[in-house]
Amino acid sequence: MVKNMDQRKVEAEIAKLMAETAKINAEARWYPIVVAAGLLGAAITFTKLFL
Repeated sequence: MVKNMDQRKVEAEIAKLMAETAKINAEARWYPIVVAAGLLGAAITFTKLFL
C-alpha cells in the first residue's frame, strides 16, 4: 500500500516536471522574437528622436 502511494507520488511529480519543461520550451521558442521586437522598437525610437 505504501509503495503504491509512493509510486503515485513519483508519477505525479514526473508529470509536473514534464509539464513545466513543455512550458519552458514553448517560452524559449518565443524569446528571440520578443528580443528582436524590442531591439526594433528601440531602433525606431532612437531614429525618431535623433533624425
